[in-house]
Amino acid sequence: MPAAPANHPESYLDPRTLEKIKRLDLRARLVVEGFITGGHRSPYNGFAIEFAGHREYSPGDELKHIDWKVWSKTDRLYIKEYEEETNLTSTMVVDCSKSMAYGKGWRKFDHAATAAASLAHLLQGQQDPVGLVTFNTKVEKIMPPSSRTLQLKAMVHELGETEPGSETDVSSVFAELPQHIKRRGLVAIFSDFFADRAAIAEALKQFRLRRHEVIVFHVLHNDEVTFPFDDNTRFLGLESDDQVHADPRALRKSYLKIFNEYQDEVKKICATVGADYAVLNTSEPLDAALSRYLAFRKKHTRRV
Repeated sequence: MPAAPANHPESYLDPRTLEKIKRLDLRARLVVEGFITGGHRSPYNGFAIEFAGHREYSPGDELKHIDWKVWSKTDRLYIKEYEEETNLTSTMVVDCSKSMAYGKGWRKFDHAATAAASLAHLLQGQQDPVGLVTFNTKVEKIMPPSSRTLQLKAMVHELGETEPGSETDVSSVFAELPQHIKRRGLVAIFSDFFADRAAIAEALKQFRLRRHEVIVFHVLHNDEVTFPFDDNTRFLGLESDDQVHADPRALRKSYLKIFNEYQDEVKKICATVGADYAVLNTSEPLDAALSRYLAFRKKHTRRV
């Protein structure tokens, strides 16, 4: 399939286009615009009202609201009443550890920050409170959820000013994260999850015990997923100055086996605790985050 023209809204989902846009607020707006214009269901419709109950028909009530199924059973006219759905409080939790700096030009952190900002932009368009937590080996920034107009601007500024830290292992901080999100709601975690699996499982379990809904966005660079190297390559350590010269062709099979096992473990952890899971590959369009959110919202909206 040919790529969309550079000025086509769908191209705004493409990391190759987004990399050229330095302002994160503009990136986020264009991602949401491209997502909706590209034929996805609009997030601004269909989630606003929820069935509440019945009341007896009174002259002047609109006939379209009569529950004809109830009439067929009782021979009496009742009106279906609706109420506005309670706003969904959400918190974007973004990993800014050293491993998120991987990538030439468009890094894992850039992908995660843009996805989080785009989702926040979409949420604020629905007047839903949204907050932000950033972390590396410790919690760096906490912005409690708010639906204030300036909240999105402050979140985007914070993400735009954030740079990945100097260390990678975030195992110790995972246990701390649930304590910092007080208001029950949706927690969207953007991370490569290079951490002890037990620590990940315990943190997600604690989020669920606090009755949060959780969406895990597993941020991966395409190099990590496919190991595309062919020529002799110098591999640098993430947390040290160690270097290894190796023939990637001799390593590919074993590397991919280990990597796929690691990814499967993260998926299983999410399934076990009841968290939604989605991969955000840095080479792929950014609609995965918004699509997963809409699927989540649809699943948790009662229909009549």
